[in-house]
Amino acid sequence: MKGFLEDANYSIGLLDEGATLADVIDNCIYEHTHSGKRAFYVGDLGKLVKKNTQWQNVMAPIKPFYPVRCNSTPGVLEILGTLGVGFACSSKSEMALVQDLGISPENMIYTNPCKQASQIKYAAKAGVNIMTCDNDIELKKIARNHPNAKLLLHIATEDITADEEMNMKFGTTLKNCRHLMECAKELGVQIVGVKFHVSSSCKELQAYIHAISDARCVFDMAEEFGFKMNMLDIGGGFTGSELQLEEVNRVIRPLLDVYFPKDSGVNVIAEPGCYYVSSAFTLAVNVIAKKAVEYDKLLPAGVEQTRNDDEPVFTYYLNDGVYGSFASKLSEKLNTIPEVHKKYKEDEPLFASSLWGPSCDELDQIVENCLLPELSVGDWLIFDNMGSGTLGEQSTFNDYQRPLIYYMMSFSDWDEMQDAGIASDTLMKNFFFVPSCIQLSPEDRFSTAA
Repeated sequence: MKGFLEDANYSIGLLDEGATLADVIDNCIYEHTHSGKRAFYVGDLGKLVKKNTQWQNVMAPIKPFYPVRCNSTPGVLEILGTLGVGFACSSKSEMALVQDLGISPENMIYTNPCKQASQIKYAAKAGVNIMTCDNDIELKKIARNHPNAKLLLHIATEDITADEEMNMKFGTTLKNCRHLMECAKELGVQIVGVKFHVSSSCKELQAYIHAISDARCVFDMAEEFGFKMNMLDIGGGFTGSELQLEEVNRVIRPLLDVYFPKDSGVNVIAEPGCYYVSSAFTLAVNVIAKKAVEYDKLLPAGVEQTRNDDEPVFTYYLNDGVYGSFASKLSEKLNTIPEVHKKYKEDEPLFASSLWGPSCDELDQIVENCLLPELSVGDWLIFDNMGSGTLGEQSTFNDYQRPLIYYMMSFSDWDEMQDAGIASDTLMKNFFFVPSCIQLSPEDRFSTAA
């Protein structure tokens, strides 16, 4: 079974009722232990089906447009395309990936706030007309290179209750919207709607209230200039939690019913990225080096040393790091806890440990401090919730290979797709049957060699 990031030819294993994702990980580790210890992902594409069903149950009729940059692997894009999800693209390469799936340009939006002129021209040639804009310089660039563009004015949002200032780097003010409309009128560019984005780190859902109210003001303003607005993009920020999804829906639904009722002709869309893919992918990495270090070097600043000096402290180096699958660690906290794959006793001692990538760079720290049983070189660690922001273009630092990807889906999820009439003949060709791994002897296990 093969699955490279850059390889459009891929397979999806159909798991029978006796097989679990843990069995798949066990089998892959067994094979990699004997054929070369390479980091790998296991992706449960059935979770994408479940997330889409959940979205339809809670958020319909808001149409999801998946941000391709979150996870651009072919299995994810094809499943989401089959489910009827739209795509939010931030580059020419992302638009090309979606085009290759046969997705209509009407189901694509170009969301990069800082667009290259050549990529605007590519969007024009591809028929991708809907794009975002938040300043007059960008507006003039679009007017020169895409005369048929239909713009969503990206307005700024702010969470005034957060510990850190949450004002977006991108997005314009209400006051500046009037100026942009004047410029658009002069340049002959269409403005068809509004976009905003509330960060997933925003703790106060009242930000949605302000944002939707501001959007309504922009719509009213547009009428003065003769623009016929018909689209509202409420952005991303959906964590993947059903509870959070229901809370957001509870806040925005009454506002949408008042400001943008069904008979208004306004289509409301959203950009759930992490929501779809985060929990669908698990990463397995191998310990390639190990050393004992002084305990106080592991402690965060200001924390007193309380341990026994005789107790060993370990630093482990893994075959993947922040220049690969943990790239998001450079800008945010790691949203997963490492799990030791090998079996160990419940009363086995745990030691202060830190985890690092293979580059030996001071920035290549994956986990600063955690408690683990003593590991050996060759042991495996498992990280779940690794599907978002980790599976795009990655560095291959020091010639370390990109992780392989193994796609799986249960028969029940596959049946759900078939029952809904969304399992295309093209997609069906990518599936193969995986018997219950529990019943297999080592020599019978499916091959994971690249």
